[in-house]
Amino acid sequence: MKYCLACDYSFNAEEWTCPQCGHGPLIRHGFPCFAPELEQNSSEYDPKHFPLLAKLEDGSFWFRARNQLIVWALARFFAGAKEIIEVGVGTGFVLRALHETFPNARLCGSDIHTEGLRFAAERLGSSVNLMQLNAKAIPFRDHFDVACAFDVLEHIREDEVVLDQMRRCVRKGGGIVLTVPQHMFLWGPADEAAFHQRRYAANELVEKVNAAGFEVLLKTSFVSFLLPAMYLSRLRSRGSGTYNLEDELRIQPILNTLFQTISGAEIRLIRAGIRMPAGGSQLLVAVRRQ
Repeated sequence: MKYCLACDYSFNAEEWTCPQCGHGPLIRHGFPCFAPELEQNSSEYDPKHFPLLAKLEDGSFWFRARNQLIVWALARFFAGAKEIIEVGVGTGFVLRALHETFPNARLCGSDIHTEGLRFAAERLGSSVNLMQLNAKAIPFRDHFDVACAFDVLEHIREDEVVLDQMRRCVRKGGGIVLTVPQHMFLWGPADEAAFHQRRYAANELVEKVNAAGFEVLLKTSFVSFLLPAMYLSRLRSRGSGTYNLEDELRIQPILNTLFQTISGAEIRLIRAGIRMPAGGSQLLVAVRRQ
């Protein structure tokens, strides 16, 4: 059901105008905007990164490997999902993979920046619903089978509020799929440049997800085999005090292929039931408690 953020009224309708109070979102660049004031004043992400990401994501071993893990997790735990929302859709790289994996599902993508939504629209056309909103105030209740957030929660200081909103927007028996960066010993200029609030401790996300009303079905680290290389890279960037996103994404082709092969082997182990205790990132799947 749609949920009016102005008067707390839930309703079923094609349009977003609330039948009780008449409130509705602004339309900006063709997208319904539920928190337009935050787009200009957000300190959670810098939209200047979107053009570079849209250009380089397809070739990056990390983005490709993460997509493989995400679509596997969704197909494994929510194969029958008909309504899926991705919170913090960015340029639509993951949402495109979800559309290819779940062609019959109704997909919704949100972001606080319409700049990212424009790239997502170019990738996906009219096949998904895209909207600008604040992840701490999601205008749906008991609506989706799955709510996803991929490397989003670390940007938001009040991540517990986002998890509560994700619980409210999924149906009973529905769930969430999350990825987050892991281990504060990896903290460095890259995290600061990305406006991260934290890197998660091993059990921190589990505790917050449980407190929000979910039961965890799967938790595993990934980017595990490459963790030593990642740690050395972070040490180097701490020493220099500088970070350049383009340098990190434009890996030499030979290294990119090698890292893709290593990541592929790691994903095969995870699919086989092996859970990695440590790694640069963490994947978590949980279901809403009845």
